[in-house]
Amino acid sequence: MKFTVSSTALLSHLQSIGRVINPKSPLPILENFLLKIEDKTLTITASDLETTLITSLEVENPSGNITLAVNAKLLMDSLREFSEQPLQFDINENNLAVIIKTESGNYNFIGQNGDEYPKLPALGDEANTLTLPVEILANGVNKAAFATADDDLRPTMTGIYFDIKSDDITFVATDAHKLVRLKNTSVKSGVDAAFILPKKPANMLKNIIAKESGDVEIRFDQKNIVFKLPSYVMVCRQIEGRFPNYNGVIPQNNPYKLIIDRLSLMNAIKRVYTFSNQGTGLIKLAISENTLVITAQDIDFSTSAKETMTCQYQGETINIGFKAPFLVDILNNINSGDVVIELADPSRAGIILPFENEANEELLMLLMPMLITE
Repeated sequence: MKFTVSSTALLSHLQSIGRVINPKSPLPILENFLLKIEDKTLTITASDLETTLITSLEVENPSGNITLAVNAKLLMDSLREFSEQPLQFDINENNLAVIIKTESGNYNFIGQNGDEYPKLPALGDEANTLTLPVEILANGVNKAAFATADDDLRPTMTGIYFDIKSDDITFVATDAHKLVRLKNTSVKSGVDAAFILPKKPANMLKNIIAKESGDVEIRFDQKNIVFKLPSYVMVCRQIEGRFPNYNGVIPQNNPYKLIIDRLSLMNAIKRVYTFSNQGTGLIKLAISENTLVITAQDIDFSTSAKETMTCQYQGETINIGFKAPFLVDILNNINSGDVVIELADPSRAGIILPFENEANEELLMLLMPMLITE
């Protein structure tokens, strides 16, 4: 059985899905890509049992159909060294010996029986279906992913919560220190449902949807989720359990409102943070009429820094502390030129909002304060 494929096209598809492979998988077959040739389509599958990614591309001059598994590391490492050129795969259907023929040489290895590769889970009859533009999914995942937790003791907080209502969809992530809530009101699903997308497949999605356009179909039941994109399919297990009541932790009455240029604030925080205690990352914000003073110090090394910025603020003076890296992450994931910071008192969470939301979007980010001592 033979077929011909572009070296760079094949490598690009392998790299897109190869990140899902666990090099220390308990199942040796999962250290392989599953290749399936039908007509002129090469379908490639990579999996770690929890998450499976599938992509496909067109090949030339196929002489039959075949399914086999090939070692992922061997195939990718060799393809990285090829310049753009056609590669001819010659596969012996009896012993699965593979020869890759190039312009200047031959490369030989043995594949494995593709029937040993795990089958995809089937969704239940009660599965829901949601279709939305790729851009909306990309924006939701990109905005929320950084706020997911790494705490195995709270597994529901290690993923992105998709809260689907009949007239909108909300993407939520929190690690108990920071929280992101992005609602999009242009998605009219007609169903009320929810699921939690784990962190690893969420990061896989971030990589592949950047290359996609059009619509994505999402199907899910009580255990699994299927994302069907124009060039990729991702199947993953969802995190089981109840996501925290995210609306309940968002302060509703915040009398102190500060408006400031986002980039200027972010860069000032980065500069001041350099002089803070690197263990705590604490910076202090002193807000008074049209003035914001950012300070940090590290008593152990006798370093300190202070920056004064202009802003729009009317009200009582308020002092509050935040962990600088968390605040930078939040500001870095807002697109608006100006941001609004809403505060109630130094012990309650601060709300950071874009001064102007994107069309059909409502973005809110929350950051818990740190205790400051005068």
